[in-house]
Amino acid sequence: LRDAVAARVANRTGVTTHRDNVLITPGGQSALFAAHTAACDPGDRALYIDPYYATYPGTIRGTGAVAIPVAARPERGFQPTADDIAAAGPAKSLLINSPNNPTGVVYTRDTIEAIAGVCRDSDMFLISDEVYETQVWLGEHLSPRQLPDMADRTMIIGSMSKGHAMTGSRLGWIVAAAEVIEHLANLSTHTTYGVPGFIQDAALFALEQGPDFEARIAAPFRRRHHLIQEILNKRGLPFVPSGGAMYLMLDIRASGLSGEAFAHRLLDENRIAAMPGESFGEAAAGHLRVALTIDDERLADAVRTICDLYDTMREAAA
Repeated sequence: LRDAVAARVANRTGVTTHRDNVLITPGGQSALFAAHTAACDPGDRALYIDPYYATYPGTIRGTGAVAIPVAARPERGFQPTADDIAAAGPAKSLLINSPNNPTGVVYTRDTIEAIAGVCRDSDMFLISDEVYETQVWLGEHLSPRQLPDMADRTMIIGSMSKGHAMTGSRLGWIVAAAEVIEHLANLSTHTTYGVPGFIQDAALFALEQGPDFEARIAAPFRRRHHLIQEILNKRGLPFVPSGGAMYLMLDIRASGLSGEAFAHRLLDENRIAAMPGESFGEAAAGHLRVALTIDDERLADAVRTICDLYDTMREAAA
């Protein structure tokens, strides 16, 4: 399985990767914890980009490190900047996620290169959560490990959950320098003690199906991404320009409600559940995350209802 992951990463990125660069973990979440354990001692500062996947700050705190958010602003399309990262002060690591949950934003080459530059200049580990790498609808996914002088300071987090629809199987990996993986294998021995063999067998079988299989898994989300954007554009509800993942982030600030208040009203009055932007950090306040995870017809009906509520509240706030 480690050989298969290494070959896949090498094929997708062009970076030479061997089994000694791979650790198999019980899910991407376990990989995130292990990576921060490798990068940080207790009391060290660890940066992460806001908006963020909900477990990020708790995962960092769980290692004994101090979790420091770095805001990526909506007016910049939620693309983090080198200046904002540098302004956060010295740290041992930076955690990024592209394609991004919750925003659906795919970091541009300029963004990734700027992030890599700050990490090199500040001597930080870069932990890159790339679990949505197969779900890119616009632009391209660039792994920072591909950039000059970044292979040894980057830890890539991967998972079978999104690209192969194996969420419940709990299988992920870390790709990093061989010395880092050697220490992380020791950590794994003393914590999770590995992943059950039958799950590893299933993951190997899934990886052997190749890119065509991954494209089939991604296809419904690509289709729904296009469908929902058409509805939103027609109805005039603004949203964050999204290039990937299975989410769209709606900008409902003109409704006069917070994301949390809007989400509660949507649930109470219409029995539609969507996540408020505030669930993912301060930078996403006034937004609403829609997950493209139900069938097309029900999803389209739900989004039209969201648009109706937005129109009603915007008129009331005018």
